[in-house]
Amino acid sequence: MSTPASLTPATAPVSGPSGPSGPSGTPRPPSAPSSVALFVHRFLADYVRNPVNLLVLVLVPLVFVVIAAGSLADAAALLAGGAEAPAVETVAAGWAAGFLAALAMYFQVSAARETDRRLVISGLAGGRLVTARLLTGLALAALASGAGLAALALRAGIDDAARAALGTLMFAVVYLGIGAVVGVVARNPVNGTVVILFVWIIDVFFGPSMSGLDRVATRGLPTHFVSLWMVDLPSRHGGRVGDLGWALIWTTGAIVVAYAVVSAATRVARQPHRLLAGSAGSVADQLAGAVRAGWREWRRNPVLWVLLGAVPAVFVLASDAITPPGHTPVVLNEGGRLTTAMLDPAHMHAGTMAPIGIASLATLAGLFLVLDARDGDQRLALAGMRTGTLLAARLTIVMTAALVTAGVSLAVTATVFTPHQWPVYAAANVLVGATYALVGVLLGPIFGRVGGVFIAFLVPFLDLGIGQSPMLRAEPPAWAEYLPGYGGIRVMLDGGLTDGFDETRSLLIALAWLTVLAVMAAGVFHRTARSNGT
Repeated sequence: MSTPASLTPATAPVSGPSGPSGPSGTPRPPSAPSSVALFVHRFLADYVRNPVNLLVLVLVPLVFVVIAAGSLADAAALLAGGAEAPAVETVAAGWAAGFLAALAMYFQVSAARETDRRLVISGLAGGRLVTARLLTGLALAALASGAGLAALALRAGIDDAARAALGTLMFAVVYLGIGAVVGVVARNPVNGTVVILFVWIIDVFFGPSMSGLDRVATRGLPTHFVSLWMVDLPSRHGGRVGDLGWALIWTTGAIVVAYAVVSAATRVARQPHRLLAGSAGSVADQLAGAVRAGWREWRRNPVLWVLLGAVPAVFVLASDAITPPGHTPVVLNEGGRLTTAMLDPAHMHAGTMAPIGIASLATLAGLFLVLDARDGDQRLALAGMRTGTLLAARLTIVMTAALVTAGVSLAVTATVFTPHQWPVYAAANVLVGATYALVGVLLGPIFGRVGGVFIAFLVPFLDLGIGQSPMLRAEPPAWAEYLPGYGGIRVMLDGGLTDGFDETRSLLIALAWLTVLAVMAAGVFHRTARSNGT
């Protein structure tokens, strides 16, 4: 699942000599079952060939099931507002499997669309190719489910193995269908990954698994019935079919939809439009030209602007709507002294969710802005454009994207949360966004598209969502102080929840992280731009 070109060798079975010879001595094409099996083998080999894919297959279940499940269970109990929350630790295996399956299927469909189209034009039956793609996706879903179950067994054991295994597999298959649909609709990888993340967050964090509550508005979520059946929490609104019946209907429907959309994609070919940027001249001319070209390309992406508004709305507004009132301890710096204040989570949840949304979008923006422009940057560098100027242009676009993301999120946050110090609160959110935009710049060249997306999601989730969150604990644990978001979040809490600025040390820590990441990003970019490879 690297690049479409890596799948080109799979064209061999279309007319290769794998079948018996015909009467005239010419080799027959292989039969449908053998060609489908060969394609599945090639597609899976392409996935396994990338070691990053195998790495995230371990990391995602490890993070969700082993590391974060306890904290998520605490959050579920808080959001339940006194009601009994479901067994989050069990359903976390399904969350991890679904996330893995969705992104794996997305990149399989979106990255290989043109290659698949050429295979069909060259004579391969479209049904065989689509079947091979779907079987590959199901194999990856089974692999992701196995990884999730292994992590669950490692953490706390499995009480009902059959229920946990079937529930985790249904999670993966449902999200396989979602990944296929998004892969056909959203060709831009930023749009596609953010859409999947958007759907996953709504489904997981606002469904019955996290709150234990039955809301009519959430009954149409993809894994509503799967989640309730997996943790043996009867919904009492499944009718005669029951929760398991509806879960199986969702699972079967996902397979049918995936087959239909991938079939449609093989019949439609659209040539990607690429914008070439670059100009000769002075440093100022080159910088201005590169910035204009990069910004113009992003400005013409309407889906991006919709997501910039939708994602903060989910993170902030929905968090404010579902959080019940109560009291939770938060350690704050007041006049240079650390004090524990009892605050209402319903008041502060929306304000503390804003930097998580900003960091998630900024990381993906930094990741794909650099990856999408990598080949063009190499050609521009070979053509004589100054590497320093090119770097300045790319970082300008990345920081602009982070600033826009922060601005939209802060505008949404202002409707439900009023910080005590608006300038400090806003500056801290921008600082977090800029920091994670640089993290995304570093992740792209190291992990590539597929692995980079997984890591780009895991790092801010572990750092901001688990380590720094005041909703889960009064103050960050010791290990969280060494993460990129520590300084920025402490400044954000100081600006949002106190009347005076007392976090100078945290601000210096945040600026130090920003400086170190900028230097590292410059080194990686310089090496990549000067490389003759791709």
